[in-house]
Amino acid sequence: MKNLGIIGFGWLGNHIAERLSDRYHIFATTTNPAKAQDLNTKGYHATLVSFPNELDAETPTWEAAKDLDAIIISVPFSGIRGAQIPMNVKRQNLLNFLGDYKGQLFLLSSTGVYPQTDQDFSEDDKPADEVESEQFILEQFPQTNILRLAGLMGDQRLLKNYNISNLNQPVNHIHYADICKVVEKMLHNHSQSQVYNLTAPLHPSKEAVINTQKGLPYSGEAFPKGRTISTEKLISELGYEYQYPDPRYFHL
Repeated sequence: MKNLGIIGFGWLGNHIAERLSDRYHIFATTTNPAKAQDLNTKGYHATLVSFPNELDAETPTWEAAKDLDAIIISVPFSGIRGAQIPMNVKRQNLLNFLGDYKGQLFLLSSTGVYPQTDQDFSEDDKPADEVESEQFILEQFPQTNILRLAGLMGDQRLLKNYNISNLNQPVNHIHYADICKVVEKMLHNHSQSQVYNLTAPLHPSKEAVINTQKGLPYSGEAFPKGRTISTEKLISELGYEYQYPDPRYFHL
């Protein structure tokens, strides 16, 4: 079996680990001692570490990194919804933790890097070297794959369970199962230095999604124009077929 590291073992990291743990030994980081104990009980290898906003001279290089075939970074380095807030020191702590890692690397970014304007955005509209929260890691680790994730959904994370405004706007959502499958395929392909949007290819309105998930009729415009994120590059280059292409049916 190979070895996979997940830095920032949250909701999504757990789903990725569950998907891959039959083929990879899982090495995870967390800031919570109780969670570290729980991860070790599951057979994962947990490391307690945080990446504070002040330079931490005590942040060691991850001892396990030299034995890892791939690392997935699932810690936010762009602020809330891509807000440009100073994170240079936090990022440096991460770089120090990675040391001189040479293996396959993934940074889970966000489609929040695109402007809040009504158009369809592709990866070419915002190259990674123009995105501060992505460019910082490419300088030291040019092999990094950047995965720009849309709104994370699946399980109990369904739009019908939230109080939502602007119901006529299109959604940019992704089911966690598709993220897991894309990562799995890129690991298998030994992908390097790619930038992909991960969002369901269909963009129904918020109201259409909510009504469908609640089993209610909907007579409005199902696919309104607005800000949408394209996943055509991933579909074309990776040959990926979405398991959940339509956010209206993420509950099924």
